[in-house]
Amino acid sequence: MSFYLPIAEMPVNALLVVLLSGLVGFVSGLTGVGGGFIMTPMLLFLGIPAPVAVATQASHIAATSVSGLLSHARRRSVDWRMGLLLTCGGVVGSTFGVSLFNSLLRSGQIDIFITLLYVVLLSAIGALMLYESATAIRGKGAHTPSLFNRPARTISHKLPFLMRFPDSGLYISVLPPLALGAGVGVLAAIMGIGGAFILAPAMIYLLRMPTNVVIGTSQFQVLVISGLVTVLQATITQTVDIALALLLIAGGVVGAQFGARLGARLPAEQLRAVLALIILAAGLKLMWDLVTFPDELYVLSTPR
Repeated sequence: MSFYLPIAEMPVNALLVVLLSGLVGFVSGLTGVGGGFIMTPMLLFLGIPAPVAVATQASHIAATSVSGLLSHARRRSVDWRMGLLLTCGGVVGSTFGVSLFNSLLRSGQIDIFITLLYVVLLSAIGALMLYESATAIRGKGAHTPSLFNRPARTISHKLPFLMRFPDSGLYISVLPPLALGAGVGVLAAIMGIGGAFILAPAMIYLLRMPTNVVIGTSQFQVLVISGLVTVLQATITQTVDIALALLLIAGGVVGAQFGARLGARLPAEQLRAVLALIILAAGLKLMWDLVTFPDELYVLSTPR
């Protein structure tokens, strides 16, 4: 079932895209980890141009974050003051990220830049998750300090410009949340990821936020920044393919529902181990594509 993507300027098998996004959504719902950093490499494997894959994935993340945020808001598990602070930093970071993205796009270096970033990111995240999962499966999780355990005090308590966050019970500097939000904003713009898988552990480990408000607060920041990135990419780089986004949303929403139901019945450690292997496999495939001889030595393209 061929379907033409007007912005990517290529036909794709619509059923294959929907099934692939459904599979990524299933894995996301199964493990509780956002699938943005998996979906973009999958689009690259299908031959979607890197700029279109990144920009369109941002719109997909924004759309799928709405239901999660509403669910956490009903349970009052969102620290709105912290979310606004993270978002302020994210606005600055995402604006800079889109500007950098546009510069790389016009110079013709965006594809290799995105691929290299994903190789590094997927390798690091996959290795970390696999190590933690293997440690927990071996029965040492209770005795081995986790990278995500909260320390007694962090740098957030020592810097100036302190502010109270009643919903989290914190009294910390505003500088680390602003910097954290800015960093996630840059990644969202350049890599097409929501950044919750980086943001949530950092909020627990660096900011010492209670776990019950971390996910909802990160969802708020992800929703706003992904929406902003989508608007900026659509107006500045014109790389958001709405047709592709609709296919991704159709498969991802359904797949996430099935994954969430099955994930509640399976051991969390084994699920993380499976996801880690998937992430490492995607990273290795991207690395392989970088070092092997290309099918076509030259590709003609024009800047947007």
